[in-house]
Formats: sequence, C-alpha cells, structure tokens
Amino acid sequence: MSRAFELVPTREDLRYVVEHHAVPGRTAVVMTMGALHRGHASLIRTARERVGPKGFVIVTVFVNPLQFGAGEDLDRYPRTLDADLRTAEEAGADVVFAPSVDEVYPGGQPQVRITAGPMGERLEGRTRPGHFDGMLTVVAKLLHLTGPDVALFGQKDAQQLALIRRMVRDLNFPVEIVGVPTVREDDGLALSSRNRYLSAGERRTALALSRALFAAADRLAAQQALHARAEVVPAAPARAAALSKLGEARAAADAHAVAQAWPPIGADAVRAAARTVLDEAAKAKPPLALDYVALVDPATFEEVPDDHRGEAVLAVAAKVGSTRLIDNIPLDFGTAHPGTALTDGAAT
Repeated sequence: MSRAFELVPTREDLRYVVEHHAVPGRTAVVMTMGALHRGHASLIRTARERVGPKGFVIVTVFVNPLQFGAGEDLDRYPRTLDADLRTAEEAGADVVFAPSVDEVYPGGQPQVRITAGPMGERLEGRTRPGHFDGMLTVVAKLLHLTGPDVALFGQKDAQQLALIRRMVRDLNFPVEIVGVPTVREDDGLALSSRNRYLSAGERRTALALSRALFAAADRLAAQQALHARAEVVPAAPARAAALSKLGEARAAADAHAVAQAWPPIGADAVRAAARTVLDEAAKAKPPLALDYVALVDPATFEEVPDDHRGEAVLAVAAKVGSTRLIDNIPLDFGTAHPGTALTDGAAT
C-alpha cells in the first residue's frame, strides 16, 4: 500500500488525507455500513487491484439513518468498528472514514436530498418507502467527500447498484461505478451483515433464497441447451413422427423434445421455477415469508415480459423470523429466433 493505514473520524481529517495522499486517477472508495465480512473484503481487494499498489483506497463505515424506515433494524444493526478496521487493513485499504451521524449530517437530517425517481419505488423501494432516497443522498455526499475515480459496490444489492449508476449518469458525477459479484457461503447463502441474526433453523430456511435463484437459472440453461440442439436436430414434429415409424425411439424422443423447445422459454417459466422452491420454504419450520420474487430489466427494475430477450435480474426478498434478506442472480435470455442457436445463453 502507498502509506500507513489510518482511521479518520471527521470530514476535516478526511479532507486532509485526500488532499495529501490520494493519487490522481487511481483513487477508489468502498462504501459500507460496517460489520464487514468476506463480501466487503472482496470489494476492498478488487478496489486495490483496480488502482494498483501505489493507488489509494478509502473505505467508509457509516450506518446511515436516512435509509432505515420506521420499525427497521437501525438500533440493532451490528457495529463492530475494531473488527472492521482489521478487515479493511488486511484487504488492502489505506484509510477508513468512520464518521458519527452528526459529522455526516451537521444540524440534523438534511432538508435537500437525492430522489430515486420511479425505479426507487419498485421492489425494495415499494417495501421500504424512502430507503433509496436516503441511500442515494449519503452516497452522493460520500462521493463528494472522498473524491474517488472509481467506486465499488456489491451486486447483491442489485437495485441499489442500478440506482447509483443512474444517479452518477444523470447528475454527471465524475466517477466510474463498478459492480463486484456476490460472495456466497459454501452452502450458497449470500453473505450479509444480517446473517448473524439467524438462528440455525432460520438459516436452513433462508437457504431457499439462493436455491430458488439457482433452480431458475438451471431451468433457463436446460431449455437453452435444447435450443442449441435445434442447429443439428430440426425442430419439427413431423421428423419425430417419421423416426418413430422407423423404430428409432431414442432419436424420435430427442427430436420431439427439441420441437417442444420452440417458442423459446419465457420469463414466466423462470419465475415459476423460483417460486416453486420459495412456496415450499413457506411451509418450513420456521417458515419463509416471501416479500417478492421478480424478474426485471437490470437498468430499470421493471418486470420483463414473457418474451423478453437479453439480460435480466432475478431478485428475491423474504423474511425468516425477524430478519429480512435479499438476493439476486443475473440471467441472460439470449437473442435467438427459430432456426438460430442461442449463444452465451447459460445463466451467469
């Protein structure tokens, strides 16, 4: 790293550090609410890789009250600054900016805020009114205070990432926004600071979120494999019938399966594959209480139609016990039409 690791608690301290140590063109920021885990460490390591050993990496640790609604877990949200500092330093940060609420919002909550617009009212925004306005307001403020060339955010919070990208584009922030893939436990559960709230039984139920996403991805990939075979096995029911008459039962079954693959798989089938897993988890003990499962356009977070082609995000949110969890997976529905094999069609 370019300098000794340091904790700074005030805007004045941060301004001094940035003015004297930030590297023009090679300064990165990773914004967190603390309670750092391996997912955050991955963000910090990626930031270090982006700016190089002589670049400058800032990590912010701030539990932002503006993005918590009434009845949410602001008061019990984990605050583990000493452990966070060790994690940040080991992952490659140069400085951690960990201000108080008064330091970020002197004089009380700000009267002027960023508004998330229509996308901020969908999915998470519908469940948590005002959440994204508060998130964008603090992100804008921290971008001004840290002055980075690149800011990195996790893809687990896909709607948040999309809104930050939109804000940066719409308001001409001079910063590159980079999404970093979700980090998961060995059992598939997406890493989250809220996972520590789960009991052993609740954690078993919570695994349904990732299982539902993977089931949907598998459903899409299987159908796309059939489509690819259409290049070598004509998708015609007549061929299946002809082969049957010749006694070629296996080839007939194959041809029939390919014939049934058209029209291409719809978005509704992918949603249904995920919902089957989630419906079963609703019967578990303890049960999973589904908030939403949605297949959306990654740029707008509007639901995609059944005949959607191109990229999409399958997102899910649910409560297990008193803990609310979110997860998502990117999918690619390709661009194929009858007679054309899909390319790059496997779920990511």
